[in-house]
Amino acid sequence: MKRRNMWTAAILALVILTMSACGSASSDKKAEDQGSTAPAGTAKNGGSLVIAVQDDPKVLNPIYAGDRVTLTIDQALYAPLFNVNGDKKTFVLAESLTPSADNLTYTLKLREGLTWHDGQPLTADDIIFTMNSILDEKQHSFFRGSFVYDGKPLTMKKVDDRTVDFVLPKVSAAFEGMLVQIFPIPKHIFEGEADIEKSTKNSNPVGSGPFKFKEYRAGEYVTLERFDKYVGGAPKLDSVTYRVAKDPNAANLALQNGEIQMRMIDTQDVNTLKNTGNFNILTYLEGRLSYMVFNLNVDVMKKKEVRQAIAYALDKNEMITAAYTSGEYAEPAASILTPDTLYQTNDVEKYDHNLDKAKELLAQAGVSNLKLKLAYTNSNKPQTSLALYVQQKLKEVGIEVELMPLDITAFGNKSLDMNNKEYDLSFGGYIMGFEPDAYRTLYMSNEAYNYSHYKNADFDKLWDQAAVQTDTAKRGELYKQIQQTVANEMTVFPIAYTKGVVALDKRYGGVEEAVTKPVVMLEDLSKLYVTK
Repeated sequence: MKRRNMWTAAILALVILTMSACGSASSDKKAEDQGSTAPAGTAKNGGSLVIAVQDDPKVLNPIYAGDRVTLTIDQALYAPLFNVNGDKKTFVLAESLTPSADNLTYTLKLREGLTWHDGQPLTADDIIFTMNSILDEKQHSFFRGSFVYDGKPLTMKKVDDRTVDFVLPKVSAAFEGMLVQIFPIPKHIFEGEADIEKSTKNSNPVGSGPFKFKEYRAGEYVTLERFDKYVGGAPKLDSVTYRVAKDPNAANLALQNGEIQMRMIDTQDVNTLKNTGNFNILTYLEGRLSYMVFNLNVDVMKKKEVRQAIAYALDKNEMITAAYTSGEYAEPAASILTPDTLYQTNDVEKYDHNLDKAKELLAQAGVSNLKLKLAYTNSNKPQTSLALYVQQKLKEVGIEVELMPLDITAFGNKSLDMNNKEYDLSFGGYIMGFEPDAYRTLYMSNEAYNYSHYKNADFDKLWDQAAVQTDTAKRGELYKQIQQTVANEMTVFPIAYTKGVVALDKRYGGVEEAVTKPVVMLEDLSKLYVTK
């Protein structure tokens, strides 16, 4: 997740992102519905749902999913071992996860009778294969680092067809919080593939989620159909289609015309859609950070005083108004960790707006008449507004900013180029969930999603130490040092913690059971239904 959504370009979040990468976020807050009403009539089986997404999926395989689009589709196509919402754990493919007394072994028990979409049994062998694929450096999954402890990888032992022991080389406070992000892949499909990410078998994916793959037309749509043997019960809808809609204005028009029934919307569009009376507007805490990143591949960006000067020149409250219309949808951010993440602290340098301080730092750095390039996604309304704001605001300290709007795919590709020097600044966002170890893929020196390209061996050690530290006070102190380091070095400028806003046609019920969720909008589409 991984800049999640936005998100190889905008959430790993990748992303993980991201993670994810786009790993996906696993901690949700209670939804706040604006102008929503329960759909009239009773539930019925059948019908379809068309969801707008910003781009094509990168690869329909969950061990590589780090962007918002791929994670959203994978949420319906694949099933997780379990989910975590706030402090509540809900088992899905697994029926239990039990740590040993010494916390070095976790025993995972699968439910009985699990099958893949092609009818093959889903067993402990698939879980072990998935984890071994992640740990195989030749398969280059960004999840790998989260299951390697002081250079020693996690190992797995098959107990029986439904039971796996995960054996840790040392106690890790982060293990369970990272395992929640893993969606198993089928061994019988991918065994023997030299490069799973590039395998042609991803073009006809076999999952275990509520909907199975039907058709994909690049640049147009991905269609999934109901999987009657889903472990959570047969879905009520016959099909779900993810329609590629890169232009947000065209997507909103299609939403109003009934061609699309659900999409994540920009806050600037809330009132227009709400006033039609045809949509439930779901507003919920996403645990998302909107930020600006400094590209340290560029010589002038290597000067800390320049980065700090830019931070002091900007006003986060003004940026929120420009990008999100008001503080109703976002709040100023100080830390790189979001408020829903364990050990998040605001005890860091906040860089309150101070033009005199900005000019003083630029003078100390010995730079003048600075010209910078700012890259962002051209279809992202908040980023477009932020870009215009930054351009105007930095003029006040003598910095000329050239705007560099890019197609979401081009932006994602340039962002992932570890030698990229095409721009100095860029915007992004990520959602990483409650486990802080998930953030390592965005900040450690050699990670692909380290968009600032900041390299610091001592900083990397803090992440490694924090992942395995079981004393909560000591672990909290390590993550505090991590947050303070990024703030002091100013490699990433946190702008705002933002909310997710989804418009859903009022003819659909079951939203509460489906559960609003960061990145993917709804956790379980099998619970949605069309009313009579």
